[in-house]
Amino acid sequence: MKLNQLYSKNKKPKKRLGRGIGSGKGKTSGRGHKGQKSRSGVAIKSFEGGQMPLYRRLPKRGFKSLANKKNIAVINLSRIEYIAKKNSIILKSKINLENLQKSKFLNKKYEKLKLLGVGEITQKFDVELNFISKSAKEKIEKLGGKVTLIK
Repeated sequence: MKLNQLYSKNKKPKKRLGRGIGSGKGKTSGRGHKGQKSRSGVAIKSFEGGQMPLYRRLPKRGFKSLANKKNIAVINLSRIEYIAKKNSIILKSKINLENLQKSKFLNKKYEKLKLLGVGEITQKFDVELNFISKSAKEKIEKLGGKVTLIK
């Protein structure tokens, strides 16, 4: 048996609009007489029959300015640990945005770097970045690493 051979018993025939009086949907095809809604190609967007439309009932809220948006790369300690295992050369120099972009661990679109403290680290390394969380700073300094903040 194939899909095109399947047959359903409870399938109703589709009602064909505007095919004569005997079809049950002839003449005006269920649209009524005259008026905007009886014409073809008319869709009254968000019109609710004179009731105040939903988009006008709800209050206006918020504004996101894209002009001040900075491209900040957010990276976790667990990711830095993974990068260190993959590329040991990066540990010898400072871990910063430039080095991460050169080694293709971060996209070139980012302008700033932020380090978060999710995950554990086992190796000592120095980082140079724009922002850092308290927990990340504590974990790095606990192992004897150095954190340098750039403004």
